[in-house]
Amino acid sequence: MRPSGRSADALRPVTIEPGVSRHAEGSCLIRMGDTHVLCTATVEEKVPSFLRNTGLGWVTAEYGMLPRATTSRSPREAKKGQTGRSHEIQRLIGRALRAGLDRAALGERQIVIDCDVLQADGGTRCAAITGGWVALRLAVDRLMAAGLVKIDPLTAQVAAVSCGIVGGEVVLDLDYVEDSQAGTDANFVMTGDGRLVEVQASAEGTTFGQEQLARMMALAEQGCRALMAAQRAALER
Repeated sequence: MRPSGRSADALRPVTIEPGVSRHAEGSCLIRMGDTHVLCTATVEEKVPSFLRNTGLGWVTAEYGMLPRATTSRSPREAKKGQTGRSHEIQRLIGRALRAGLDRAALGERQIVIDCDVLQADGGTRCAAITGGWVALRLAVDRLMAAGLVKIDPLTAQVAAVSCGIVGGEVVLDLDYVEDSQAGTDANFVMTGDGRLVEVQASAEGTTFGQEQLARMMALAEQGCRALMAAQRAALER
């Protein structure tokens, strides 16, 4: 029995509330159990220097945790400097969202996705990717409604979920208690047609076999499809 009482293939309760930021071109608050992440999308009519005069757009991300997102206070990264973990996660979010992007259709502009963890209980990077896509979708919809973008640049829906092996059992969507005890921890980023964008998997305490990896991939696909349904439901509000 999992600590939460969930079955091995069950997600935590998921809610995605769109339009929570008055000023951002796109935004949502995603809750996956007790992990809550605020995602905002900002449209900038400029691109990084390496893309100037190419006609190509760009999506990038910034990620951070509020000081009391966890059980004890962490100093603000603005004061102490960004950690390597935050830098790695925000690069992952950017890569994930660009996987479903036609950069030529976006035109020479940049969309910045800010992912701020309000409360952490495991799976923050997966929640940030899943919520970040909703914020991105809303920002692109605004560009298209204004006639600034003629062809929809979002070519694929993107979501992410964690899997792991806890007590010898393959389980979906680990919370912090499970993550801290997991023998294997993995994150899967997928597109709407089930294609993999990125897989991060490591043996934290015990090695894992091909059958267990296949089981994790099957659970991840099931979980991502459920998250994508939640994304669509949020956008239809």
